[in-house]
Amino acid sequence: MQNLWDDAVADRLDPVGRLVYRSNLLGQDWRITNTGGGNTSAKLMERDPMTGHTVEVLWVKGSGGDLRTAKREHFASLYQDRLIALQAIYAGLTPRGPKTPAEDAMVDMYRHCTFNLNPRASSIDTPLHSFVPHKHVDHTHPVACIALATAENGPALTREVYGDDVIWVDWQRPGFELGLTLQDVCRRHPNARGVMLGGHGLINWAEDDRACYRLSLELIEKAAAFLAARDKGQAVFEGAKYPSMPAAVREDTLVGLLPWLRGRLGQEQRMIATVEASPSVLEFVNSAAASRLAELGTSCPDHFLRTKIKPLYIDWNPHAESPGDLHKKLDAGIAAYQADYAAYYQACKRSDSPAMRGGSPTVVLIPGLGMIAWGKTKSESRVTAEFYTCAIEVMRGAEAVDTYTALPRQEAFDIEYWALEEAKLQRMPREQELSRRIAIVFGAGSGIGKESAGRLAAEGAVVVAVDLQQEAADQTAREILARVGAGIGVAGTGISGCGDAIGLAADVTDRDAVAAVLRQVVLAYGGLDIVVFTAGLYVAPDAQGRVADGAWMKTFAVNTMGPNIAAEEAAGIWRAQGLAGSMVVTTSVNAVVAKRGSIAYDTSKAAADHVIRELAIELAPLVRVNGVAPATVVAGSAMFPRDRVIASLIKYGIAWSDAETTEALRDKLAAFYSQRTLTRKAITPADQAEAIFLLASDRLAKTTGQIVNVDGGLAEAFRR
Repeated sequence: MQNLWDDAVADRLDPVGRLVYRSNLLGQDWRITNTGGGNTSAKLMERDPMTGHTVEVLWVKGSGGDLRTAKREHFASLYQDRLIALQAIYAGLTPRGPKTPAEDAMVDMYRHCTFNLNPRASSIDTPLHSFVPHKHVDHTHPVACIALATAENGPALTREVYGDDVIWVDWQRPGFELGLTLQDVCRRHPNARGVMLGGHGLINWAEDDRACYRLSLELIEKAAAFLAARDKGQAVFEGAKYPSMPAAVREDTLVGLLPWLRGRLGQEQRMIATVEASPSVLEFVNSAAASRLAELGTSCPDHFLRTKIKPLYIDWNPHAESPGDLHKKLDAGIAAYQADYAAYYQACKRSDSPAMRGGSPTVVLIPGLGMIAWGKTKSESRVTAEFYTCAIEVMRGAEAVDTYTALPRQEAFDIEYWALEEAKLQRMPREQELSRRIAIVFGAGSGIGKESAGRLAAEGAVVVAVDLQQEAADQTAREILARVGAGIGVAGTGISGCGDAIGLAADVTDRDAVAAVLRQVVLAYGGLDIVVFTAGLYVAPDAQGRVADGAWMKTFAVNTMGPNIAAEEAAGIWRAQGLAGSMVVTTSVNAVVAKRGSIAYDTSKAAADHVIRELAIELAPLVRVNGVAPATVVAGSAMFPRDRVIASLIKYGIAWSDAETTEALRDKLAAFYSQRTLTRKAITPADQAEAIFLLASDRLAKTTGQIVNVDGGLAEAFRR
């Protein structure tokens, strides 16, 4: 484990800042702790804002935080003496003990211990930190330590690795009782430096923050070295059952499989995929032991809250069986998994258990292909993939030195359906309107396309921004990610490790280029729901009002053939999924207004109108196809470069100057155009994006084959 502590950085920070710094260092390495997992604390002396007295305050990572990305606001602060006083209150409750209502009731009492009105909710693990009588405490989920914690002979192995430095504690659900157990361990073993929590992870302490960080690394490194010295290589998973597939064949197979599988798993609620095909994951799924170990499920609570009680493993021979055979095995496997999950729920549920959540797997393991993880967001599916990758490494370590064991199913259920976990789920923000949707926007580098990509992302969709210019597409994706955030989770092979937006380049008149882009969309997210086509071409006529033949053909290729190519290439994905889709194409009010000077452009848009109608029929009932017809959208439009704007200003006798910026000139032209409309308002890309969002969403779920004018009201463009 690399020691990343830098005194030059830490010494510039206040005590809470140092805690944040320590936490971020620990969270940087998935081998130390998984995303969202573990917590850190410091007991600090602070001035009470009410009394002015110096008091001891526990600063501890709050509920829902992530060590890697945590900031000061993600830490709860509580009066240490009040937390200790809760023990007397708890002692007066009957019945009490692990998993009793009395233990759960103590969580609400943490709010009465809040220091300085800190709004951050306290973690379930708060007592683990408060009741350990040491100034600094780290609780992590290191892969190497969990391997020992899940081994059949974990207590003996822990003693062999650590002697009396780390004390074994049998599995116990996190909470008040576990805090009391740790307090008792510290009393009985005053020289101990940590505890191995059976089936869970590591907790250790020190009186100095740097020393605590270094101790965490030291203890993890000891476990890792112990396992490495006993590593069995491929034999740890009983050797390879199936040889690996060539990368190109694996990718081709995934492209054909993912939309179909997304449809099978998304009948109740759509999901987003992350594919993990790292060498370690492929070694596991190809191994003889994969079926046995997958059936056992995971152990660490953080892991199975995302991965469910177990993954779905499909015993498919990638070299002797066809993709069709894989589909049949997946159909049977999904049905069996759902039946098994329902039986698990019925067998383990208690009188006050929350209702059963979805019974479909969130992790699918396939020999030759790797792992496909699913979640309601890209971030969640990345986290799920990360967690099961950690679980594989845990199993590797445990099997190298002993036999891997998982939590008993009842214990796992009591975590998965814990009332406090359910309450946390209920507190989560409501899903956005386009959550779980995958959208691609052609022409996203500027103008209406750029605005539409941002609008869909703002409603929760993951967005693929496509433009002729790679840099323009990348810039749109970067701006989206700057607004919505990079998310969490460290997983995903190749493009599948992406965030909620990516930029890709394609010429929309090149069918192979469009197909290649859609292939990347499938590998990145697992499928496709929404296609928005805003790419367009306007070629200005020469002095005689003519457009060269080649420019005519190019105009029709972009404006008319382009959306048809996009629809035809996307159709295979939509049909494989069997999930309702939507397509929106920008045309123009010029399609219905005859005039001089733009015959190539206007007739191409008239043809595009009819392409929309024909596609609506072709793709029904699965996919709705509609159009948005703008007029004179000047701001930010690639079709209104400076020379065209100046030509229009001259044409209409509008004063202008070379010193004015292009945007200022565009504003002048837009203001002029607005006065020709019934509403007297300038038309912006945002106006078009709003209409595109409405048509792409379920708000107009019964509208197809229609073209909606967004033109400020041009009487001559009224559609009849």
